[in-house]
Amino acid sequence: MAKIIVDGTEVDVPAEYTLLQACEVAGVEIPRFCFHERLSIAGNCRMCLVEVKGGPPKPTASCAMAVKDLRPGSNGEPPVVLTKSPMVKKAREGVMEFLLINHPLDCPICDQGGECDLQDQAMAYGVDTSRFAENKRAVEDKYIGPLVRTSMNRCIHCTRCVRFSTEVAGVPDLGAIGRGEDMEITTYLEHAMRSEMQGNVADLCPVGALTHKPYAFHARPWELGKTESIDVMDAAGSNIRIDTRGREVMRILPRTSEAVNEEWISDKTRYVWDGLKTQRLDRPYVRRDGRLAPATWTEAFDAIAAKVKAADPTRIGALVGDLATVEEAFALKGLMDGLGSGNIDCRQDGAALDPAHGRASYVFNPGIAGIEEAGAILIVGSDPRHEAPVINARIRKRWRATAGTLKVGLIGAPVDLTYPCDYLGAGPDSLADLAGTGTFADVLKAADKPLVIVGQAALARPDGAAILALAARLAVAVGAVKDGWNGFAVLHTAAGRVGALDVGCVPAAGASDAAAMAAPGGLDVAFLLGADEIEVAPGAFTVYIGTHGDRGAHRADVILPGAAYSEKSGLYVNTEGRVQFANRAAFPPGDAREDWAVLRALSEVLGTKLPYDSLFALRAALVAAHPHLGRLDVLEPAGADAVIALGQTSGTTDRAAFGLAVTDFYLTNPIARASAVMAECSALRLGGATAVAAE
Repeated sequence: MAKIIVDGTEVDVPAEYTLLQACEVAGVEIPRFCFHERLSIAGNCRMCLVEVKGGPPKPTASCAMAVKDLRPGSNGEPPVVLTKSPMVKKAREGVMEFLLINHPLDCPICDQGGECDLQDQAMAYGVDTSRFAENKRAVEDKYIGPLVRTSMNRCIHCTRCVRFSTEVAGVPDLGAIGRGEDMEITTYLEHAMRSEMQGNVADLCPVGALTHKPYAFHARPWELGKTESIDVMDAAGSNIRIDTRGREVMRILPRTSEAVNEEWISDKTRYVWDGLKTQRLDRPYVRRDGRLAPATWTEAFDAIAAKVKAADPTRIGALVGDLATVEEAFALKGLMDGLGSGNIDCRQDGAALDPAHGRASYVFNPGIAGIEEAGAILIVGSDPRHEAPVINARIRKRWRATAGTLKVGLIGAPVDLTYPCDYLGAGPDSLADLAGTGTFADVLKAADKPLVIVGQAALARPDGAAILALAARLAVAVGAVKDGWNGFAVLHTAAGRVGALDVGCVPAAGASDAAAMAAPGGLDVAFLLGADEIEVAPGAFTVYIGTHGDRGAHRADVILPGAAYSEKSGLYVNTEGRVQFANRAAFPPGDAREDWAVLRALSEVLGTKLPYDSLFALRAALVAAHPHLGRLDVLEPAGADAVIALGQTSGTTDRAAFGLAVTDFYLTNPIARASAVMAECSALRLGGATAVAAE
């Protein structure tokens, strides 16, 4: 630690800290435009100037000078930094004046208005006049895709967007051309950005040069209600903020969570909000004469009751969808238990995951933040870039932190992960060869904390159980499972999957799994709780509880309208087993109701009344049955013994290559498929992302 005096306050900080960070430790705010804690230092804007006593007789850029570079006083006194001296005040006023030379005066029509760093800092550190009367520079706006809108006259060349796309996203589409006044930020050949996290550049932009195109001119920030929630577009459980005006969701922004998503979110998370208001189910429907017709709740419940009471309990089943909260899955399991049926499954894709093997067999045991400790990584049957972009960004961050020396191996479909990897093969044979001896097996053994990531593409196949056991056996053999470190990690793609597994939404002994229930003649009555990723064969009387007119609703005989994730409060468990709470930001449309309330009302009609009348009572029963679900935002270590026992099971693997769990990143669930923005992104991706057009 080093001592430094900031405006008369002495603080101890690490010698590697920049002066800007040291000033923040001392409680002093330093203005900045180009500096960002998660990006490399550029030193472009010079807004963070401070005065260093004993240093050069000029202001110093605090973002680019480290504490260890300062000289102590003549008698060994700690270095002194001044942030409010006349020199600093005049320097900041001069920098602000320069920045505003070419900046257009369009704050009233700028989407950044009210959230603009330039506005705030001009008020705090600028002056009310300018000595420049020349014409302002004009820059042509660039087309960089359907998600980010450009107004490049406003750009102050902080290069945050360039550094993000190059360093964090790993898709270096943005860069600068020209010099001096002719410098421009561009995609060079004017094509759409190709990253799945490109929307973050609009958050990073300190002015209004890059804004969110779908949100453009829709609302002002002070008009919006702000609700903290959890994302369900993948299983990472990114922390988000949902902004609403009245009953309508207007935008979705990230919240900082160092343990999960840092401050990034994927484009699907950010821009899917228009899908929340299109193709919505807002009233019950009952199929009459082969056509779905609007009905009352009583009529819908009576139709269901007539079929259920006439059916054999062993011929009744339920499928839990990918976006269901833990409370809904728990309530549906309670309803099935009351009906005397053990046919319930949350694994629509047929993934070979079973709570009977222990929780460590189906969660991302080291945690998302634990990726930053990994010494070597093996990815089996997964494409983390499209299955969980924020987790892939964390792997890339680890690769960059090791100066590119981190070894990453990939078994499965060859994909671009945004960082170098050793391609080891396409299927189970390559994994079996690695379990013996091999070059990359030696790399894993030599690493201090090896990490083995198993994706759903490896598990959602008939030999998935054998592959999971083989991966667990390999993890134990290479030292990924040991005291103080459990490097066996299952990467999920469905937000509701881990929570549903936690509450036991899997078939009872001798009962039917998802594939058997969906097969012809599998069931007489099928309940689909937002289950849209599976095709139920004709013949079963199907009850669909969901939000959108998607596959499940097309197949249904009775539709009960539910609430989307932004319209209900509930618990979600992410891929690492972290329990997180999502708040309600809006209300369901029309006659739609929260799913747990629909199940509670239906249970009374079916004669198996669930023992709770409120969400609080339901949550109390849930926590009483599964205590770990009451400990929010805690990453509880799962027993490594479960991984060791899993590795000791046997099975025969197929020779078929692993496929992809996510074939179209933008259209993975009913909300995304209802979104016009996601449809445009998907079409652009399939077309090669080379469209050239003016905005």
